[in-house]
Amino acid sequence: MASIEEYKTEKISDFREMEGRNNKAVQEEEECTLDGSIDRHGRPAIKGKSGGWQAGFLILVNQGLATLAFFGVGVNLVLFLTRVLQQNNAEAANNVSKWTGTVYIFSLVGAFVSDSYWGRYKTCAIFQVIFVLGLVLLSISSHAFLLKPAGCGDRQSLCGSHSTVEKGVFYLSIYLIALGNGGYQPSIATFGADQFDEEDPQEGLSKVAFFSYFYLALNLGSLFSNTILDYFEDNGMWALGFWASSGSAFVALVLFLCGTPRYRHFKPGGNPLPRVCRVAVAAAKKWRVEMPPRIEDLHEVDGKECAINGGRKIHHTKEFKFLDRAAVITAKDYITHDKALPYNPWRLCTITQVEEVKCILRLLPIWLCTILYSVVFTQMASLFVEQGAVMKTTISNFHIPPASMSSFDILSVAGFILFYRRFLNPLVRRLNKKDPKGLTELQRMGVGLVIAIMAMVAAGIVEIYRLKYKIGDCYRCKSPSSLSILWQIPQYALIGASEVFMYVGQLEFFNEQAPDGLKSFGSALCMTSISLGNYVSSLLVTIVMEITAKDDRPGWIPGNLNKGHMDRFYFLLAALTTVDFAIYVACAKWYRCIKLEKKCIDHNEEEIDRV
Repeated sequence: MASIEEYKTEKISDFREMEGRNNKAVQEEEECTLDGSIDRHGRPAIKGKSGGWQAGFLILVNQGLATLAFFGVGVNLVLFLTRVLQQNNAEAANNVSKWTGTVYIFSLVGAFVSDSYWGRYKTCAIFQVIFVLGLVLLSISSHAFLLKPAGCGDRQSLCGSHSTVEKGVFYLSIYLIALGNGGYQPSIATFGADQFDEEDPQEGLSKVAFFSYFYLALNLGSLFSNTILDYFEDNGMWALGFWASSGSAFVALVLFLCGTPRYRHFKPGGNPLPRVCRVAVAAAKKWRVEMPPRIEDLHEVDGKECAINGGRKIHHTKEFKFLDRAAVITAKDYITHDKALPYNPWRLCTITQVEEVKCILRLLPIWLCTILYSVVFTQMASLFVEQGAVMKTTISNFHIPPASMSSFDILSVAGFILFYRRFLNPLVRRLNKKDPKGLTELQRMGVGLVIAIMAMVAAGIVEIYRLKYKIGDCYRCKSPSSLSILWQIPQYALIGASEVFMYVGQLEFFNEQAPDGLKSFGSALCMTSISLGNYVSSLLVTIVMEITAKDDRPGWIPGNLNKGHMDRFYFLLAALTTVDFAIYVACAKWYRCIKLEKKCIDHNEEEIDRV
């Protein structure tokens, strides 16, 4: 009898142990994210069934294909305008500048609707559909009536004239492309980062790695456009190039939609403009009110709920103390005409609302310092190409197009991303055990500025030697200088290395430091930095030529570069970037990182409340 009882006890113990393991496995599988993300049904996101690298990989491929499609149009748009629509160089360059600027303006529109109303998934899906429609319309119009007579648009034969309606369809198509790509870009980077729980140590590191691979995917997509599609379009096969772009964008959209069941989401935080205005108005109304001695006496919503929909509470900081008056509680705050509101929101704000405005103000100096870097970056598409065009562009009988030298930039980006992720960052993490990330985002952006200075110095030195080996007064000849174009490789490689530190660090920084209700806006700041860099570069060139081209002097950047001193312009940019770096270091030391609570609503507590 005793042996039977022992056998029963042993079996019951084994069964309970097995049941415990199964429950633990189910519990691990059903474990919710800690950052407050939700699934497509609005329920707390489960780690094992959502997000992670499965969703992240789809977004990376989507970004690569969408970039291929966009640059398949943008890289040769100026040639299409001159060869097909018969515009002169100045008119075509002006139209391309307007179009490019519009792309970045639409990025702000996309960021606004994403953060405020639609959410990132819906914004990405809708703007990608618009992007595909624009590309298909461009492909159809080019094939049907723009490329007439057949075979026109190459280096030898120009196309015929076009009616106002035909030109109107063309401009409608390219601005639909601008709207689709511009609205989609700031949201897709942030949406990809949403797939990783930053409160989980392992997923937090994956989130940091995602931004590097995201920028790598962007560059690989543009590499294909700048080589294969560029070759087809340059030889007059415009319709083929545009249809290839359309197909790439369509596949990108399908892949994005395939990941729908897997994606993690965050609720949109509502229109941020009223929140910012309320803080400013409330602080102004209370400028004479005495501050309370304790921070705890400032207004904040009780519990874990947050005044910003779907966001986390932000801890109080000491900077911009004048804004804290918006959270000081007075008797007048509770006098309101709307009985549904417990207090007047234009007189009393929460600490989180005040800190949201402070976050924006703290980000602005850092963002302004990145604009001059973008001025350096834009030289790769302008002065670097012009410099290469007046160098020896042949090796044996092989001709190297000056614009194709940007391939070395892309290869440099790919190489340095892998070098940073596999070697440099693990080494720094071992040396600096206090920060598991290794180099901080601000440190990496500073490194990017230093490398950019080196790139401008390298470009200036190459220009000095190009002028040293110039061929007399040669102008509009095949090789105005006997110096090989391959000497440009170091400056392109340095620009690529600087991008890895600056632009990838910038993406991470603005995503991490932007409040929950303004994440897409943070990504849009990166794009507007590039846009403003273009405008500042154009303005700087104009000012330099106004100053240096007086008294019958050719100036630093004349039509005949053999008579100019473009090296001095490069050294000027290096000097300006050095000053910008000094200012940046001061701003980075002053900067204080955002401090968020774990989450606004605990998922486990939420489930208990439902039961």
